[in-house]
Amino acid sequence: MDRLDLTLARPALSLHARADGTTLLRSRQQLGPYSRCVGDWLEHWARETPDVPFLCEKAEEDGQWRCMSYAEVRRDVWAIGEALLARGLGPDRPVAALSANCVAMALMMLGAMHAGIPFAPISQAYATVATDFGKLRHVFGLLEPGLLFVSDDAILVPALARAGIGGFEIIAEHPRTADVTRFHELCETTPTDQVRQAFAGLDGDTVAKILFTSGSTGTPKGVVNTHRMMCSNQQGFGQLLPFVAETRPIIVDWLPWNHTAGGNGAFNKVLRNGGSFYIDDGKPVPGQFRKTIANLMSVQSTHHMNVPRGWEYLLAEFERDIAFRQHFFSELDYIGFSGAAMPRHHYNRLLELARAVRGNRILFCAGYGATETAPSVTMVHFANSEPANIGLPVPGIEIKLLPNGDKMELRVRGPNVMPGYWRQPELTRDAFDEEGFYRIGDAVRFLDPTRPEAGMLFDGRVLEDFKLSSATWVNVAAIRASALAAGNPLFQDVVVTGHNREAIGLLVVVNEAATRERFEIGPSIPFTELVAMREVRDFVKEALQELLVSSTGSSNRPCGALILSRPPTLENGELTDKGSVSQRVVLANRKAEVDDLYNRAPAGIFI
Repeated sequence: MDRLDLTLARPALSLHARADGTTLLRSRQQLGPYSRCVGDWLEHWARETPDVPFLCEKAEEDGQWRCMSYAEVRRDVWAIGEALLARGLGPDRPVAALSANCVAMALMMLGAMHAGIPFAPISQAYATVATDFGKLRHVFGLLEPGLLFVSDDAILVPALARAGIGGFEIIAEHPRTADVTRFHELCETTPTDQVRQAFAGLDGDTVAKILFTSGSTGTPKGVVNTHRMMCSNQQGFGQLLPFVAETRPIIVDWLPWNHTAGGNGAFNKVLRNGGSFYIDDGKPVPGQFRKTIANLMSVQSTHHMNVPRGWEYLLAEFERDIAFRQHFFSELDYIGFSGAAMPRHHYNRLLELARAVRGNRILFCAGYGATETAPSVTMVHFANSEPANIGLPVPGIEIKLLPNGDKMELRVRGPNVMPGYWRQPELTRDAFDEEGFYRIGDAVRFLDPTRPEAGMLFDGRVLEDFKLSSATWVNVAAIRASALAAGNPLFQDVVVTGHNREAIGLLVVVNEAATRERFEIGPSIPFTELVAMREVRDFVKEALQELLVSSTGSSNRPCGALILSRPPTLENGELTDKGSVSQRVVLANRKAEVDDLYNRAPAGIFI
């Protein structure tokens, strides 16, 4: 059997071509009524299924799951909301968080939103990985929070002091430093009419969260997320995948809540549909993924989302451990990925394994969105065999495609689109066109121009593409994807060069852990020596040869490659908090390396 035994919405696309060359797309399915605020979901399930576990995490003492039911979460949320209001927090004095995903952070988030106080989770990397604290100061300077929740005050409080950031109360679940308030004191507060009136006064325009962009195109921007944005987006999601509401979702998830995929996509999906969220304290990096395997083995998940690197790690474990494979796929309704494109061989193998365990096809759900869209703009909600397919518009969303060079630029408007950036009116004004469409900065194209209902493909960042000296356009996203596939698993990322030059080139960012493992190179060899080793350079040369064989012209035929001996970092802006590489910043910072590549210096690799 090769069918999807799920209740799914049929593809229904409305397409209107204008005389000026622009095209308007939307779902023919009208967006249904949606909730007033996120807190209404919690109130509903606390009434209807009070004892169902909602938030679960591993206890430090014995490693067993500790869960809070919907009724227990509601009790603490009301108490926290009262405690925050009593401290003078409000629409202009948000709650910030520097924290790993944990139950206490979720309670703080829900408590703030219940009381009409914006909640702003901030990437811990700005305080724990970066050493100059530039992005941390920038974010706190914009935000001006009235209170900060931290998961580990022993590490984060000294980092804040070194950065010169302070002037607000700090809350921690288990404080280990002076002048830090114990989180459970907030949970012991007695709710009064103050918080009840605040909750009753919420509406769709109330600011629920401030989520910061990763900074891939500059400094992080604070994206205002209203209750309308999140509630309407989950309504549209539910209309495309109605089976999610029919079967209570159970997920084990690590995606960080300071990003929209984890904090809005995964978290809100569970809450809106009365499911259970098991917080995965692992992640797809060396040394931490075994925790994820143990967590997945201890829970019977119904949905699983991950980044492509996470699926790569899982595939290796599926091949090694048949029992784990059987357990993982046996009750899954669907799987999906976010953050980057999925390599075709991984996509096909996952479908094969799922079919072998289940006896039928599994829905592989992908989509497209942004921090500014809370999160989904498009979604695959139908049988599909193309891993790069980003699907069709979610109900309620209107897409405008307009010619931009040789691409079709995508712009979007709808109830899920942000009203603007926090305290940055100039950026807000520039973010929208004259018709109110958000300029998201990406391009798309139809998978099959003769059948638009088959879905769309991501076609790169509009501002990343450039022309060679021959005036030929270069599609950076397509070249990057091909190079990463050819250089898997040693290529962590590639930066495409060639603006106003005769040919394109590649600056290669090597995955240090994968390289050491593949060639059995120990930690005593420094990174600069590692990337200069013959085995590594030969691997890059073979990948380059593969790209040359498949190239069709100057726009996708690299003249050579150069391995970066200094990896990108957060400090110099080349690396975002997501771990992705900023093409623009690398090219600006590495002009000497680019010149070496085109001057065919010995450090380069050529064929």
